[in-house]
Amino acid sequence: MTSKVQVQSVLRRLVTVWADFEGKLNKVDIIDRINRGKISIGEYRDILLNHRQQVVEGSRWIARAASSIEQPYLEQRATFLRHAATEQLDYKMLDEDFVNCGGDIGHISNGQKNIGSEALHAWMFHKASQKNPFDLLGAMFIIEGLGKNFAGNWVKKLEQNLNLKPNQTQFYRYHAEHDDDHIEKLENIMASGILNIAGLADQIVKTAKVTGRLYLLQLEEIGNV
Repeated sequence: MTSKVQVQSVLRRLVTVWADFEGKLNKVDIIDRINRGKISIGEYRDILLNHRQQVVEGSRWIARAASSIEQPYLEQRATFLRHAATEQLDYKMLDEDFVNCGGDIGHISNGQKNIGSEALHAWMFHKASQKNPFDLLGAMFIIEGLGKNFAGNWVKKLEQNLNLKPNQTQFYRYHAEHDDDHIEKLENIMASGILNIAGLADQIVKTAKVTGRLYLLQLEEIGNV
């Protein structure tokens, strides 16, 4: 097992990375427009379309990471697989939100990754293909943190300023309500003994930094395929 001191040390470092990421996130044009109530329904559809490309791949890279986990970490591998299973159909909520906002299902189903999503996708699969890629907990901390810390506020802003109904914001509403549990699971994995792997704590933090930067790029390049 890993000591609470080790886990708390990594979490403090991740919170510092998150604070930097959060400050930059709020300056991204599309997020700033949501926060200021200046977003249009067409721009919201663009967010859903671009986000869908990342979400479709999410369960795939988690499953790939699980396949790269070897003994003696089989319990942790099982946790990764369960996580992948819970997220593999999340894209359907994005599809429904898109259609309920006036979009065409064929358009979102056949959408392409923007250039930021391409970079994020390549990074995640590169890391997931490494032996025992537990540094991806840093990536999950960033991605799941968005649901925990931002999705609920985005739903309120979008519904207030675009007069949206719950069936048009299902994806962000769901993650606002459930990503707290995912963060707790990440902490449990860190406490399971993996932080005794030499250098892993530093790798987790660096992976969080890189993932945060690429996630921002994905948002900055919405529509640029």
